[in-house]
Amino acid sequence: MGMTMTQKILAHAAGLESVKAGELIQAKLDIVMGNDITTAVAIPEFKKTGAKDVFDKEKVVIVLDHFTPNKDIKAAEQCKCSREFAFDKDIKNFFDVGEMGIEHALLPEKGIVVPGDVIIGADSHTCTYGALGAFSTGIGSTDMAIGMATGEAWFKVPSAIKFNIVGKMPKNVSGKDVILHIIGLIGVDGALYKSMEFVGEGIKEISMDGRFTIANMAIEAGAKNGIFPVDDLTIEYVKEHSNKDYKVFEADEDAEYEAEYTIDLSTLRPTVAFPHLPENTKTVDEAGDIKIDQVVIGSCTNGRFEDMKIAADILRGRHVAKGVRTIVIPATQQIYLDCIKAGYVEDIIKAGAIFSTPTCGPCLGGHMGILAKGERCVSTTNRNFVGRMGHVESEVYLASPAVAAASAITGKITDPDKLEVIE
Repeated sequence: MGMTMTQKILAHAAGLESVKAGELIQAKLDIVMGNDITTAVAIPEFKKTGAKDVFDKEKVVIVLDHFTPNKDIKAAEQCKCSREFAFDKDIKNFFDVGEMGIEHALLPEKGIVVPGDVIIGADSHTCTYGALGAFSTGIGSTDMAIGMATGEAWFKVPSAIKFNIVGKMPKNVSGKDVILHIIGLIGVDGALYKSMEFVGEGIKEISMDGRFTIANMAIEAGAKNGIFPVDDLTIEYVKEHSNKDYKVFEADEDAEYEAEYTIDLSTLRPTVAFPHLPENTKTVDEAGDIKIDQVVIGSCTNGRFEDMKIAADILRGRHVAKGVRTIVIPATQQIYLDCIKAGYVEDIIKAGAIFSTPTCGPCLGGHMGILAKGERCVSTTNRNFVGRMGHVESEVYLASPAVAAASAITGKITDPDKLEVIE
């Protein structure tokens, strides 16, 4: 029996001819990553290993992005601990305020991750890099510590689900709608410890930013990883951003999948995940009259340049509804600069929204947009669990940048197709 993309990457990293689902392997790592929260926890565990240095100063990456700029004393201490460790170990890819961005947008932008890599990150959304044809998965801080010390990790080889993407993408439908539709279809445990492998002619309809969004939320279906094949668009992106060598792996024709789904893009509508699970999806046509207090456009899921453009195009010449706090957060400093050059920052601010420095802040209820009791937020983030963005009696509705921006204008969940045309 043949192997899937993920299985081929893992076999290569483990120095094996082949692997099969369920097999335990020890694989060499190309990147070990942590952020300000998880690195601070990993450092004491790293010291317990007795290692004097990290396995590779280029392959360990630390990004201070969750509670930065520091929201309180505890956050400042976590960052200080991470910063001192990075300086002491001479870690080359250390990103602090002024240079940092949201980690899962920053690493691809900096060319740190490329096709064929095996990447572990002490953050569940590390699966984002599967958009580049890499195996990337989230792990805990202890695994990060061992990875930093040894450059290796144990894995149980995942089985796979194939998603055959076909059709043309309709207007105002994006990668966020695709992955929300899929999670609504299979559930939050529908791909538990499996590889979600996206294939098919329809992939060419999905931009790189859209692919990053889809791979990012594979974890919301319980997946070990999400992965896309390497095509011309991938190669173009990698050549623009990186000078690293990369490896292209393709699934065998007789690769085994536990299940297969066909997703026809042409049938999709803008989709919203209602509280309190990403699987609780409805199309905007089914949403009803849901009034909102806040909109957040950003995060590792939807803080890329394409997302900023979509938001700016909708907000331009309009104004957010009275009483709706609208927070727009570019994922990296470069995206921030690109938005300034394109005029998007001005469009967004004139519309009555704010434009923030890169941070994960509101997504995990950290800072920069905490919800009070009874408040509702439409957010382009990835999770809407009870209390995720603040009070346990607040509500988070997950949506695309287009739906979020349109909702900011009207003050309720809104189909972007239904906004009045500005002449």
